[in-house]
Amino acid sequence: MSGASAVVRTVDYHAAGEPFRIVDVAAAGLPPVPGDTVAERCATAIGPGGSGTAPRRSPLDDVRRLLVQEPRGHAGMYGGFVVPPDDDGAHFGVLFWHKDGYSTACGHGTMALGAWAVATGRVAAPDDGDAQVRIDVPSGRVAATVHRSGGRTTGVTFRGVPARVGARKVPVATTLGMAEVDLAHAGACYASVAARDLGLEVSRAALPELVRAGQEIRAALATHPGTWHPGGPLLSGVYGVILHEELPDTPFGPHQRNVTVFADGQIDRSPCGSGTSARLVLLAEDGRLGAGEDLLHESVAGTVFTGRVAAGGSRDGLVTEVTGTAYRTGEHTFLLDPQDALGPGFLL
Repeated sequence: MSGASAVVRTVDYHAAGEPFRIVDVAAAGLPPVPGDTVAERCATAIGPGGSGTAPRRSPLDDVRRLLVQEPRGHAGMYGGFVVPPDDDGAHFGVLFWHKDGYSTACGHGTMALGAWAVATGRVAAPDDGDAQVRIDVPSGRVAATVHRSGGRTTGVTFRGVPARVGARKVPVATTLGMAEVDLAHAGACYASVAARDLGLEVSRAALPELVRAGQEIRAALATHPGTWHPGGPLLSGVYGVILHEELPDTPFGPHQRNVTVFADGQIDRSPCGSGTSARLVLLAEDGRLGAGEDLLHESVAGTVFTGRVAAGGSRDGLVTEVTGTAYRTGEHTFLLDPQDALGPGFLL
């Protein structure tokens, strides 16, 4: 980054505790990202020969690194570049990013973007009622229904791309023992494992062991056929590992707590929006989530999403909905002084 690119303005939100840093590429004065679709722009951001967790160096990726790395960000930071949509059917597109690179889906980010689009007037919304924000992401078109009351946003419901099961009960060896892992695709591929099978509970105290297990499981399943998506390499491979535990059912359905370990050991502070979609399709296949029932899904931080299988589906899988909250936390102007020897920063 240099010259005019040394100033980057963002609007920050959190959804159930997980941060989301929004950069409107056009408004920020950044160069357009080449590509005819959001998926193509994501491939451009990753760069030739790169991967979602190992992108090639580029001016755009320098901006990502500036915003996720210390001292301007942190290893748990998440965000997105707002770009044009694939066509007029969506309000805008987004390239999701994190400390290691780029992702193809992000439910909590979609919630934050829905709240942001309404708050900024980009999408008109009533004082009382709902507004739907349609967003193109690398895995397809998603929607954020923004719920309003008294002129305030009270919640956001994320509807993702159809979710489907990839494989069930895949044996995986870890340093904590053998685990049976379920794979599901919900905009990205998630591996689900019961934490108790590894002798763990989902708690803050257990985070080091949970992260280690998540990294080992992700690595072990790198070439498993159940992680392959017909959409190609961009949508294939394990993105996140969901370690979950059962809690007493509510009158409305199952109740679980989880920690999602994604990318290279990053922890989702929220219950994970797309990961919740993956859990929903697995629970539905198990017969544990019937019509009209909800999954109460808690994060390791104690925040909650509520998920359900939407009416109808498609040959590509089940359509799911996940409801949570999103709040603005700040607006920022980040600078990179050309004399700063740290450059875009560092990660610890």
